[in-house]
Amino acid sequence: MRRIGVLALQGDVREHSSMLERVGARVQWVRRPEHLAELDGLVIPGGESTTIAYLLTTSGLRDPLGVALGEGLPVFGTCAGLIMLACSVSDGRSDQWSYGRLDVAVRRNGYGRQVASFEADVEVKGLGPVPGVFIRAPRIEGVGDDVHVWASYDHGDGEHPVLVRQGSAWGCSFHPELTSDTRLHELFVGAVDEALR
Repeated sequence: MRRIGVLALQGDVREHSSMLERVGARVQWVRRPEHLAELDGLVIPGGESTTIAYLLTTSGLRDPLGVALGEGLPVFGTCAGLIMLACSVSDGRSDQWSYGRLDVAVRRNGYGRQVASFEADVEVKGLGPVPGVFIRAPRIEGVGDDVHVWASYDHGDGEHPVLVRQGSAWGCSFHPELTSDTRLHELFVGAVDEALR
């Protein structure tokens, strides 16, 4: 049973925890640096990226988490979590920072503000259609050569990646934790298991 942390500072912590437990993971909420010990993987949930960044700093987690990510800790960032992992963030605050673990360029609220939220099926390689909940979702506007696109979506202005992977890091524009479909969490936990064999 893999021990998967959920960054529990703000956002969809309980929802991700429930999904991970449903696919057989042992869940550890991460609120302090010592909670990173002995994790097999980590989920950075959706929420508000600038608030998460602020709380990472004030909790003392910012640098220890950066070290863990740099050492290859498998990570799955959804919505705001994707922003926290991106190399480049557009439309952020002047003091916006991110870990640069995924070689992607994202635009905050790239699919519109809260009132423009929507749900749509997203075709994921090897899985078929997966329900996507897009709430103030970041738009992936560029990917590096080492980034693999697992799903794209056309919101009327051309296809953009919405699920990507670079090594042990995954990023997702939408909220898989707000549906009853556990397949993306199962995919991540399976990838963690594979990486640690």
